[in-house]
Order: sequence, then C-alpha cells, then structure tokens
Amino acid sequence: MMEVEQVRPVRIRWHIMCLAILNAGNVKTDRYQKLMDQSLGVGRVVAAAARYGGQVGADPHQIQGRLYSELGRIFHLQERPYDDDVFREALRGAQLPEDLAEAAESADVESVLQASHDDGMRRVGLKVGTPIISVSGNSFFGPVVTPAPAGEKAGRLWDGVLLVSETDGFFELKRTRTRKPKFR
Repeated sequence: MMEVEQVRPVRIRWHIMCLAILNAGNVKTDRYQKLMDQSLGVGRVVAAAARYGGQVGADPHQIQGRLYSELGRIFHLQERPYDDDVFREALRGAQLPEDLAEAAESADVESVLQASHDDGMRRVGLKVGTPIISVSGNSFFGPVVTPAPAGEKAGRLWDGVLLVSETDGFFELKRTRTRKPKFR
C-alpha cells in the first residue's frame, strides 16, 4: 500500500489487526503460541504508539504506519525476533519515545488494541487473516502478494482491487501459496 500511495491518489489509514486476539483459544502448538505471544507484544507497542500520537496531536494512523515499517524492516529484512531491543530500535526509527516499548509486556493499552482489532473484524468477519484493506465501503482480507509489487505495478494491482470492490457480492479470490513470503 505504501507503493500504491506513491502512484495513486490514496491515503493510508493504518489500524491494528492482532493475530493473537484472532487466534485466542485456538492455538495448537507451543511454537505457534510463541508467535502469538510475540504478536500480542507487537500489537501492544503499536497501540501504545497510536495512543501516544493522539495525546500529542499527531495522526495515530500515520504513526502506526511509520512504526509498522520500522518493525517490518527489522523483523522481516534483518530476521531479528521481536524483543525489547527491537521495539526500542523501531520506535527510534519511527521518531517515537523508546519507553513505549514497555507496553509489550503490559495490558495497559489492551482496550486500544482490542478496539482497533474489533473494528477490522466487524468489517470482514472472523475467517480471515492479515492484511485487511477497506476501500469504497467494502473490506477484504488481502491482497497477499510475494514479492510485493513496486511502483506502477503496485498501482495496477490497486486498480484491480478497486474494480472488484465495486462488484456487489464479491468476496474472495484465493489460491494455495506455493512460496514463502519474500521481503527483499
């Protein structure tokens, strides 16, 4: 979407969708539970950043976008696990106070996290994952694309999303993934 924003008249409004909340009570393995615990920590830090943005008169959605970008850069490109150091580095990179990292282990922002998550789920239903996009009053899970297109290719994909979003009763296009996500 950040690529689309460069080539189409689109303004991204970031929200939190937390897989830990979505999958609560349905985790089958210890490995996946660990990932869900990390997801909850990430969600809490992003929620704390959004709340901070609102307190200082900044756009919480833009703050979330900056922080998501930094977290993704560190986690996906550098392949470092989420921990306090990563949270602090990402917060610095997003020009936010490092002490917001403490939210990862605190339920203090749970209501902010839950409200954002619930908003997305109300839009698309519970049988989806992330990302969720909303356009023209319609919301969808996806698109999931790897590698993510850049420039005008991203714009053309967006044009297709707009087209299907205008089709009454359109719900889903899907096929089995044949490769892992590619972030480089």
